[in-house]
Amino acid sequence: MQRTRFGDMACSIARTMDVIGEPWSPLILRNVYVGITRFEQLQESLGISRKVLTERLKWLTEQDVLARQQYSSRPPRHEYVLTERGTELCDLLLVMVRWGDRWLAGEAGPPVLYRHHACGRISHVELRCSECGDPMRATDLDVLPGPGSP
Repeated sequence: MQRTRFGDMACSIARTMDVIGEPWSPLILRNVYVGITRFEQLQESLGISRKVLTERLKWLTEQDVLARQQYSSRPPRHEYVLTERGTELCDLLLVMVRWGDRWLAGEAGPPVLYRHHACGRISHVELRCSECGDPMRATDLDVLPGPGSP
């Protein structure tokens, strides 16, 4: 069975899912974001097979989400760092965290807290309109055809 190419669809959600929609990819991004950057560390922390991790890292690097950087020359060793595209995808992960913390954390509460650098307080992501600054939710929007619409 051939995998559907979501990246060819005229839909930003489908195109994004083509890059990170496979279940291991967001977890790899999360780990690189928090500083788990080396292959062995990623494999151990995720419990992922070497084959699958190799495939996902190769894909994320090809998609310019991660970059491979050498940290040792003898022997040659590499680690993975977020690119600009990868860092911006972490913003998407924070929206997923907000949803998971609200609906799935249970009585124990969220497994991780996030401290905002600017104010030093524990916080969570909130979507806001880029034009007026008001909170923005799916129920506050109309979906209109854009310039890339077929």
